[in-house]
Amino acid sequence: MTRSAYAPHPLTPADIAAAQDALVHVRSSLAGRSGSPDPVVVTVEDTGERLNLPRAAADLLTRVLAHMAVGQSVTVVPTNAELTTQEAADLLNVSRPFLIGLLTAGEIEHRMVGTHRRVLAESLLRYRAVDDAQRRGHADELTALTQELGLT
Repeated sequence: MTRSAYAPHPLTPADIAAAQDALVHVRSSLAGRSGSPDPVVVTVEDTGERLNLPRAAADLLTRVLAHMAVGQSVTVVPTNAELTTQEAADLLNVSRPFLIGLLTAGEIEHRMVGTHRRVLAESLLRYRAVDDAQRRGHADELTALTQELGLT
């Protein structure tokens, strides 16, 4: 069985240490440039070559390193990638049958390829953002009720 490009890749202690070290350097080089759209200049140590890294790539690299530095594996998925139902379920951290239920109910856009479902990563991310916002809203309501009833 081949390993999916979207399957988690376990990190070694050396990977974690390297990510921690790199994160310190990347954060210090980006300090004071928050919100700046300017490219980030990176110097390749071996050759001295200077690269202009798009700001969005530098920000993404920082987020990837931050997750890796605490031992979390990271998956980068292009928004136009079509995922199998198992890959989509893994990215949402739900079971495949639960995901199939969401697809059948029309909660997440998908298309059929023969008898198989394919889910655009963009549709999956849109669903997750809406779901997260709804959960935050419900939590805020519970907090307000708790305060209103004097239970805090």
